[in-house]
Formats: sequence, C-alpha cells, structure tokens
Amino acid sequence: MRQKSAFLPTMREVPADAEAISHKWLVKGGFIRQLSAGVYSFLPLGRRVLRKVEAIVREEMERTGAQEVLLPALQPADLWQQSGRYEVYGPELVRLEDRNGREFALGPTHEEVITQLVGQEISTYRKLPVTLFQLQTKFRDERRPRFGLLRCREFVMKDAYSFDSDWEGLDATYQAMYEAYHRIFERCGLQFRAVHADAGAIGGEGGTHEFMAIAESGEDDVVTCSSCGYAANMEKAQSRSAAQFDATGAGAKRDAEADAKQAAMEKFHTPQLKSIDDLVTALGLAHEQLIKTLIYVADGKPVAVLVRGDHSINETKVLNALNAITLSLADADTVRAVTGAHTGFAGPVGLSIPLLVDVEVSRMAAGVAGANETDFHVRNVVPGRDFSLERTGDFRNIEIGDCCPSCEEGKLQTTRGIEIGHVFKLGTKYSEKLGAQFVGPGGETKPIIMGCYGIGVTRLLSAIIEQHHDGNGMIWPSSVAPFHVHLIPVSLQDTMQMEAAERLYAQLRDAGIEVLLDDRDERLGVKLKDSDLIGIPIRIVVGKGIAEGEIEYKQRRDEAAQRKPVNEVLELVKAVIRGV
Repeated sequence: MRQKSAFLPTMREVPADAEAISHKWLVKGGFIRQLSAGVYSFLPLGRRVLRKVEAIVREEMERTGAQEVLLPALQPADLWQQSGRYEVYGPELVRLEDRNGREFALGPTHEEVITQLVGQEISTYRKLPVTLFQLQTKFRDERRPRFGLLRCREFVMKDAYSFDSDWEGLDATYQAMYEAYHRIFERCGLQFRAVHADAGAIGGEGGTHEFMAIAESGEDDVVTCSSCGYAANMEKAQSRSAAQFDATGAGAKRDAEADAKQAAMEKFHTPQLKSIDDLVTALGLAHEQLIKTLIYVADGKPVAVLVRGDHSINETKVLNALNAITLSLADADTVRAVTGAHTGFAGPVGLSIPLLVDVEVSRMAAGVAGANETDFHVRNVVPGRDFSLERTGDFRNIEIGDCCPSCEEGKLQTTRGIEIGHVFKLGTKYSEKLGAQFVGPGGETKPIIMGCYGIGVTRLLSAIIEQHHDGNGMIWPSSVAPFHVHLIPVSLQDTMQMEAAERLYAQLRDAGIEVLLDDRDERLGVKLKDSDLIGIPIRIVVGKGIAEGEIEYKQRRDEAAQRKPVNEVLELVKAVIRGV
C-alpha cells in the first residue's frame, strides 16, 4: 500500500480522554476513532490488525475441529427469560422492543441462541460431539466504558460452544480448547497466565479458567504463588486456611469449654469511632483483633458479612454463597433498621439476619466488634459463643503473603492483568432449561453436556499494545502487525532513491511480504515519527547510501538503525517474519 493515498490520520497530540497506553496509541496512530462512549470505528490500519488476530483465532479453532457459524445479534428476550439470565445480566443487557412490542436483546453472548439451535438439530448421541464457534459483534451496556477497546459497549468476540454426550467428552473438549488458547495468545505475542476463575453470569457446573494478559494497566488482580504454579483471579483465589476449611470444615469447629472460659463481653463507649482505622488508632489495637461487620442487601434482603479488621470482603464470593442475583451495601436507613445504630457500629451479636462469617473470624479467640448501638463497641466477643458460626466460609480477598493453597512453601502475590479469554464447563445449565436433549445408545433421553469458550478479539489489540510499546508508539509483533515493512524513501525528488524504493517495494510484495511505502512529500523527521508511532516491525529507509548499494535497516524494537546492502534486505525481512 502507498501511504500517500492511505486513510491513515495520525495525530500529534495525545487524546484528552485516553487513560490507557493502548487507547492513547490506537487513537493517535489512526487505528480507531470513537463514535460515542465505548463505541469505536476501526480505520484501515486497525482493521488490518483485527483481521490478523481473527485469522489466528479462526485457524486455531478449526485446528481443534470446531466449525464456524454466524448467529443473530438480535435475540428474543423470552430465550433469556427461559434460561433465567434476563434478570441476572441486569442493566448491562441492551434491551429493546420491535414495533409490535415484542422484547429483544442485543447479544452480549450466545449460550441461549446456540443451545436452542443445537437442540432443534441434534437428537441422538450419534451426532455428538460437535463444537461450533463464531466471530461476531457483541453488545454490553457498560456503566462506565473506559480504556478504549478494553471496556467497550460494542466489541468483537470469538465465542465457541461444545456439545458432548458425557462429562468425559466435555473434559477432552475443554482441554483441547485450553491448549488452543495457549497457542492463540502465544502467536499474538502475549505474556499471559491461565488462572482459576469465577464463572460469573455465564454460570456452569464444572471448572473455569480465565486467560489474563499481564499488564500494569489491567483492571483485574491475578493471584499467583511464589513457589508453585497456582494462579487464580481475585474472585476465586483462596488462602491455605480457606482451602483447608472447604475440605474439612475445621475452621468453624471450636472448643466449647475453652470458649466458655473466655472473659464475658463488655460494652464500652467509642464516640465517633466508626472505622476500623479509627478504632486501631484510638484503642491501640491491631487490625486483626477487630471483627468487621458489614450489612449488605442480597436480592432485597439484608445479610451481615464478617471479616477480620485487616481483611476486605470479596463480594463475588458472598454473592455465590447466597446464590443471589444482586448484592449491594446497605444504605444508612437499612443499617439503622437492622442494627438499631448508625453506620459504623454494626456487630454480629444479637443480629436476627443471616451471618456470613469468614473462616479467619471463626478462628479468632475473641475480638472487638460493633455493639449495634451508636457510639458503642463490644470487647471479648467470642465466635461460636456469642454469635453463630453456622454459615462459615471464605468471604474475603486474599492478601499478599497469604499461604498458598496448593503447596507448603509458597506465599501468594498479586499482579495486574487484562482478561483476554475465558473457558467454562457449563454442564447442563442451559441444555436442561432450553430442552437440548439427545437419545443415548440405550434409548434414554439426556440433556447435552456443554462447554463455552470466549476470547475478546478487539480487546486483544489493546492487550498486545499494553505489552508492546515504548515512548514513541506501538511495537506490533510480526504476526499481527498491519504491515511487515515500512519502506521510506528520503527524497521523492531523488530519482535513484525512488527507483530503488520502487524495486524493493515490488520485490517484497512479490515475496508475499506486506509493505507500506511512504510516498508522501514530507520531511524525513515526520515520516520517521509516524513510523515509530504506528509500530510496523521493520523500517527500511532508502537515502543517499543507495548510491553505494546500501539502505538503512531497523527493527522497531532496536535502538539504532544499521546500514545493510540492499541485495540482502529480502532475506533479512523473511527471517524476521519467520521468527528466525
């Protein structure tokens, strides 16, 4: 392509609304333009990169035996109501009505549609297993679209769905997809981790993994072990004590006689000491000596959650434990109605609402808690003696330095990451509700066993840039770069330079190499600045050195350019593209 006629509107200034590095460079480099909040147009360079990523995804999906389909974005609301997700998705589901008043939704995902389709077409085990995938635009009404392509209202996703006759078949399909995702992200040049994850609104009955691109700009915390391969997202991560409790329930087992001998509870005056930090400062206590009690409203009903003063509540774990659809902190009026006190003085003793007690609280010998009376707290509060431990579980976020649940030596640590893919074992969550059944070899009718596998394709562009950039712009890996070579003649008026550039342009293209020829009548400094900005892997400058048969050759990642014989350029470029 010749740059003079290309629609490549680069910008000199950083967009004011660009928070993420990737957003900044994609807009400044002329890859995308915003139409409205969270909605972007892809310009030619951006579309070329998107097509490269889509091609990698498509190749690896087909390598697993998956077959491509294209499903409607406009979905009847009654399908979502049948699956039970119409309310679960909440305001993120874009809802609309047709002229006859029939409700529809713009698909954020396609479990319902694909399950109905397969349920209509497959009725016997002889037609299983089958895996179908698509690359399609999705819609989610994000409350706060931000970071460019990282959090959009409209985006391209690869979603695949597997259908098996038994769990063993699902396990095999899941593993094949898990391995395919590794190949996809490796080919895109990403540093990533596969982590244990929460299933969220997708749901399911089996395991699930998120694939996280490591990036400081990421919105998610990735929890890893310093010693072993354990990795999880924050919603799923556990400390060793929580994992041991899940296995044995030992955290809630206490010595009743020892608890009875503890000192009696004592109420004391704490005017204006509403927060944990206030209590620590005023009373000279350690954070871990305090019992933090927060009142939530889950599906319209109040519930109390207890964690140690040095810990924070993981709302996803609470939501899952309650099997609730909605969860929010109670307002001041609700707190007063439940506890009889102002916010900041809630405690577990005497509450008539359900108590969700974190494992670490259940193991405290005694602690200080709110007295459910404004300006008062209670000391010598003994878990099990003074409040129930019936609903004990893991309800907190892990802290750096917690013991690993998978090995004896490791400590947990966190890094930031961008979610780029997610794989789920759905089981029969959708097939049972939507009637996708098959007749087995013995004549019995069973629900199809399902899995689903998603990749945020447009989000991958941002993730790649977050890991591949410098102070001058993007540095695209060759596998997804809009072009392989940026060919820049210094002077359009120099006949020798232009003839050499044209010959090289033709040779590279004949070899199947994608070339952007900068034939603009601009100063060399402008051309080089734009070249660094758009991040094409190889830059070749044809200048005065061509009189001695030499050009200036530079890979985008290198600090300095090198003089190279023009007759060696083709093989140099081929080697880089092949990754030699």
